[in-house]
Amino acid sequence: MEITIIKEAEQNAEKINFSKQTVKEILAQLSINPETVLVVRNKEVITEDEPLNDKDTLEILNVVSGG
Repeated sequence: MEITIIKEAEQNAEKINFSKQTVKEILAQLSINPETVLVVRNKEVITEDEPLNDKDTLEILNVVSGG
């Protein structure tokens, strides 16, 4: 399946071929710690266990915390 990834930090879109099925698996493939990002599809935050579909576009947003 082909997934488009938009990384907030890099401000670019990248199409990747992906054979797995969940957000958690795609983050692992991209070497991204799931505790440091939010993943958005169709303007909705999705969980790590969310199944992905061919031609999905995912935004990967960095989580920022402070105090």
